[in-house]
Amino acid sequence: MAGYVLQKLGYALLTLFGVVTVIFLLFTILPGDPARMMLGQNENAEQIAVVKKKYGFDKPVGLQYLYYINDLSPLSFHSTNTEDYTYLSEGKYQAAKLFTVAGTTVVLKTPYLRESFQKNGKKVSDVIAETLPNTFVLAVSAIAIAMLLGVFLGIVSVVFKDGWIDKTIQLISTFGMSVPSFFSAIIFAWIFGFLLHEYTNLNMTGSLYAVDDFGEGTYIQWKNLILPAIVLGIRPLAVVSQLMRNSLLEVLNQDYIRTAKAKGLSFYTIIKRHALKNSLNPVVTAISGWFASMLAGAVFVEYIFGWNGLGKEIVDALNTLDLPVIMGAVIVIATLFILINIFVDVIYGWLDPKIRT
Repeated sequence: MAGYVLQKLGYALLTLFGVVTVIFLLFTILPGDPARMMLGQNENAEQIAVVKKKYGFDKPVGLQYLYYINDLSPLSFHSTNTEDYTYLSEGKYQAAKLFTVAGTTVVLKTPYLRESFQKNGKKVSDVIAETLPNTFVLAVSAIAIAMLLGVFLGIVSVVFKDGWIDKTIQLISTFGMSVPSFFSAIIFAWIFGFLLHEYTNLNMTGSLYAVDDFGEGTYIQWKNLILPAIVLGIRPLAVVSQLMRNSLLEVLNQDYIRTAKAKGLSFYTIIKRHALKNSLNPVVTAISGWFASMLAGAVFVEYIFGWNGLGKEIVDALNTLDLPVIMGAVIVIATLFILINIFVDVIYGWLDPKIRT
């Protein structure tokens, strides 16, 4: 089992290395001069030279790439020359110095995602740390809605198989899978946040935390979570209900179910005691994949509802050409994808030894 886990971690590191490489090339070479983007209309030759030297933009692309990998790597190398980009200046980040050899200091640190161009030099890691929890809450809420309602609707479809209830659920599921999230977000915000606001008391926009009337603090506004969580959960809900229906119908055709029927057990008892648990395997598989994708797929939903999550932050960064924030957010999302997939693979390997071989 240990060898299987190490193999998966090796693949994960290679995948992450490829993602970082693509992100660096995409956002460093294609857009043009990052220094000019950072300064905007306030640019002049002296300011551009200062910015390029500070962020290493005056170096060849290959050397910039090595700088970026060095910043992201937990084990990194730093020059003792104060004029070098890799010089470990005070306040840049927390690092534990291991040893120094020939003018190079080796340190152990957390990955450094650099500083925002548009937020007065605020660290990208701080920007992500402020917004990622909101996205996590939204994704968990959406998955919970999809899981509970999807399993329930799947069971109802089987109970009323080929009836009008079953056909209605199938029609709604198909529609839910085909409608883009941004379109659903606009419709839900307009209907429940505007037209029916008097009855629902829901807002068209709003985040998890709201500032009180006196501006002295913040409080949690749970009602702002309802609409974006429902919208984000529509597509996985449709998938879960379909998977649950098909899986349950397949299980009900197994021999042990026929034995249970022969013993005189009622249809509802068979589903509750024997079929339901064994039908959840494909549902759990789908949910694990959907949870990872939701962290990235919440971009438009968060932006439309004004939810201050990582997705909205990415859109704002794209509008202002804040490249470090975009690159850092994409890397964090890719890392979460990889970690969740590793976790699922390890669980499968533990449950079924054949998978490890």
